[in-house]
Amino acid sequence: MNTDVAPHRAVSRTWAASVAAAIPARRSLIRAALTGTVAIGAGLAVGAPAAAATTPTGSTRPHPTTAGEALRELAAGNLRWRTYRERHPHETPAVRKDLTAGQHPFAVVLGCIDSRVPPELVFDQGLGDLFIVRSAGEVLDEAVLGSIAYGPLELGTPLIMVLGHQSCGAVTAAVKADETGEKLPAHIQYLADQIAPAIDHTKEGDARIDATISANVRMVRSRLAAEPDLAARVASGDLAIVGARYELNTQRVHRIC
Repeated sequence: MNTDVAPHRAVSRTWAASVAAAIPARRSLIRAALTGTVAIGAGLAVGAPAAAATTPTGSTRPHPTTAGEALRELAAGNLRWRTYRERHPHETPAVRKDLTAGQHPFAVVLGCIDSRVPPELVFDQGLGDLFIVRSAGEVLDEAVLGSIAYGPLELGTPLIMVLGHQSCGAVTAAVKADETGEKLPAHIQYLADQIAPAIDHTKEGDARIDATISANVRMVRSRLAAEPDLAARVASGDLAIVGARYELNTQRVHRIC
């Protein structure tokens, strides 16, 4: 995987600062809940310091704190996965106990629901390492957007990765529906409609499907980068949003945008 952080559309720091200042105060409650500083049922803070939300959980397991470090960690984990040298890290009783006090995932991965591409496995990561959001074809809606935003906006997660994959069934269905004009069952048509703008009509057959998989990743990444709150963090250098693909035949993840 290429570990260089891709450039993003420039956004003025003055504008970014104004957006950050406008984040509602109510997010402090959400942040407290996410980092384990609210006693569920009692409704009382349990005394965790304010810095807990930005401090890696556990002194013996430092997390990446920049997008570049996060990308390198994901690349190293994927190398272990595809060479059958997985470590299955951060699963010990000590880690599980440590995580009851809070969490600090170093990346958000938006992936497909495909059962062959579980991000925790293909990146060989463990408990507390990744925020995972999955939808067929990496399709965005309000629930998916809100879930992705939790990481960077509430915990300062420095990386969002949109992860597509070879032989994606959702993309295949969208391409076939576009070619035949047939409607897909129930809510599956919604997925096809969201993927449709990425269909590459310059290619035919399997090549069209494969090209559309990559185009869809780029489209979703661009949509995330255009979200004002996320764009502000990109402009300040606190966040990178990248796109990647997982190849089923090699188990390799590689950057495409």
